Amino acid sequence: MNTKKFTRFAFLFVITVLIVGFSACERVSEMVQPTTPQMTETSDEISIGVVLPLTGRLTDSFGKPIQQGFELALNEINNARPKGAQFKFIIKDGQSTVAGAVEAFNELIRDGVSVILGPATSSQTEATFPMAQENQVVAISPTSAARGLSALGDFVFRVALTTDRLIPPGIEVTQTKLGYQRVATLYDETDLFSTDGDASVQEVLAAKGVEVITTETFQGGDTDFSEQLTRIQTVNPDVIFVSCLSPDKPGILMQGHELGISAPFIVRTLTAADVQAAGAAAEGAITFVGWGTAVDTPGNKAFVENYSATFGIEPSNYAARSYATLHILAAAIANAQSIDSTAIRDALASIRDFDTILGKFSFDANGDAVYDEKVLIVKDGKLVRFE
Repeated sequence: MNTKKFTRFAFLFVITVLIVGFSACERVSEMVQPTTPQMTETSDEISIGVVLPLTGRLTDSFGKPIQQGFELALNEINNARPKGAQFKFIIKDGQSTVAGAVEAFNELIRDGVSVILGPATSSQTEATFPMAQENQVVAISPTSAARGLSALGDFVFRVALTTDRLIPPGIEVTQTKLGYQRVATLYDETDLFSTDGDASVQEVLAAKGVEVITTETFQGGDTDFSEQLTRIQTVNPDVIFVSCLSPDKPGILMQGHELGISAPFIVRTLTAADVQAAGAAAEGAITFVGWGTAVDTPGNKAFVENYSATFGIEPSNYAARSYATLHILAAAIANAQSIDSTAIRDALASIRDFDTILGKFSFDANGDAVYDEKVLIVKDGKLVRFE
């Protein structure tokens, strides 16, 4: 195992964070050449790269909650070692785009970071993970979930439950209870998370003999979904599956409500912020997620209380996953007895049944997360267990 010059920071219980996106096909020329990541600090501070969508359409739904989750965990971890080396963040703005995240990713690799937490979306992850692998930099995305992306290399990991771990059991639970046989789907055709999600929904439904009677598409950033929803309403489905990023979810729910659609919406990874934004239109919506405020997992109640007290709002799925990500990485660094990227990679790959607010957490052989999925429903404006 190759150990870099800062192995003297052995057993640091601190954490490294970066969220970055990178456009593989459009910005290949910007990729840096493979290097050996090295920490550059000469003091008791360890810099951690963080790439967040601090501007653009993903700022409120992804950027802010992810940053807040990271900050809460960072303070806890640093405060637990007041005399030990402290982690600090080098934050770059990914601008809510693949290209912007690419540039931020390049900058941080040139800065010599050993670990990158990110990027935020699956489209960005598809581009950035090969870059991390090429440069032997550990990358951990707390939020991307499309299938197959962690299999791009052994230096890359993800904390969100992937499409293949979330959708099949979610459909099993909801179809058994609701008995739906005729389904409509609606998805963002420009986003990998969304296209992969719709493909998985259709695959699972076909295997169960459930008919998809219509499929509608839109493009991320659209604000008018009335034509698609009207066509869906005309065929009178039993349920409507929606696959898209958070900024589009409230508008879809509200416009469906305005049209008088009575079929339940099943929207993957619906957050408390989405529910609040949609108001009464979110009532009865169902979601497949990996975490919820009402879930009884180790430390979850304290996390919700501390986050709410610190930031004045309830945490979202994205905040919870970023918070858990930091603690998972801190445990790996402690187990690695090193801040060398190869040592951290090996320690992450060895994590099994680690207690987190997500539940008992492990990484599978590909670097994807393993823990219990949850099915929630909106009742009285709150996301609660679907029972």
